[in-house]
Amino acid sequence: MGTNVEQQSFTVVENGTIVTPGGFTAGGLHCGLKKTSRNDIGAIRCDVSATAAAVYTTNVFQAAPLKVTRESLSNGRLQAVIVNSGNANACTGQQGEEDAYAMRSAAARELGVAEEDVAVASTGVIGELLKMDAVHSGITGLPVHMGKESNEAEQFSQAILTTDLVKKEACVSVMVNGKTVTIAGAAKGSGMIHPNMATMLAFMTSDAVIGAEALQRLLRQATNHTFNMITVDGDTSTNDMLVAMSSGYAGNEELTMEHPDWDAFAAGFTYVCQVLAKAIARDGEGATKLVEVEVTGAVSDESAQAIAKTVIGSSLVKSAMFGADANWGRIIAAVGRAGQPVNPDTVDIRLGEISVLAQSRPVVFDEEAALAYLQTDTVRIVVDLHHGEGTATAWGCDLTYDYVRINAAYRT
Repeated sequence: MGTNVEQQSFTVVENGTIVTPGGFTAGGLHCGLKKTSRNDIGAIRCDVSATAAAVYTTNVFQAAPLKVTRESLSNGRLQAVIVNSGNANACTGQQGEEDAYAMRSAAARELGVAEEDVAVASTGVIGELLKMDAVHSGITGLPVHMGKESNEAEQFSQAILTTDLVKKEACVSVMVNGKTVTIAGAAKGSGMIHPNMATMLAFMTSDAVIGAEALQRLLRQATNHTFNMITVDGDTSTNDMLVAMSSGYAGNEELTMEHPDWDAFAAGFTYVCQVLAKAIARDGEGATKLVEVEVTGAVSDESAQAIAKTVIGSSLVKSAMFGADANWGRIIAAVGRAGQPVNPDTVDIRLGEISVLAQSRPVVFDEEAALAYLQTDTVRIVVDLHHGEGTATAWGCDLTYDYVRINAAYRT
């Protein structure tokens, strides 16, 4: 599977939302967990018990909601997700676990589903107990705010945000057995972004008929090429979680890897993941631009991934992008410290279409043209190692003064 998904076998659904796939409703509201009036609790509900899969943070310190969600998902089924922002419910001990289970129980009761069919997700400040009176009040009020309209999906998307400036959504349709299958996603993420499983919080819905094992395998594969290829600041959260649910409302023959339309479905699924992942990178805290690093000519795709993530994660490279400084020395230094096989005599580097290094030797280039290019809101760095067939693309953002300002006062 390539990193950049070519749109050939699926159609982008303009203005599609998390509730566009058949069988889903969603909503959100403000219950008082945030100091502002922004929404801070939301839910997704499926009309039926849905096939489900998830991936989680690899951080050793995992928030209480992850334990609850793993338990709910042990049979590969879910019917609802309850999520709050403003408080991560992480590093909160036994009380935190009890609170996460209480969220699950309350959501099950108010949404009319089985308790074991509810996933729980939280995001926000680490180390503070949830205000459970506010949580219960919010969950009780959610049902009347949930539906299939775009404004209700909007309220859910807003409810999961923390320092994000914009919501992240994507939706596509795919033909499977001549039937229209829809895949959608919503995500949040702006800081503490360096996933090694998924990203921050992300939720995907689909109306395809698909088994839990096939969905889990596809989710991991798509995650590896999208969410696992972004970084904002090199920090992996305690709460990262990506949950996918599929209602089966499309009525297609069950999708497996042997299904003739599997590749089309997988391409659409991966595209949704890629759009969400890039949106998170673009919305990095304090960021002014999206930075894309494409590595070609590596000894393997895995090697290319490691190099691309090293370059995109370099504070020096990120700072140079903020300053629109065509300092290719920082890029090649990052390539060289990635711990991967590289021939030091054969590396090419381009900034967009501007060649700055050829066969590891400086190229005379137009500094004014490079400055103009680096001042745009999307910058592409291309590194060709001429050492093999491996390729990968990673996404990130520039490192700005505002990143420090935002994170210096995150709790206050």
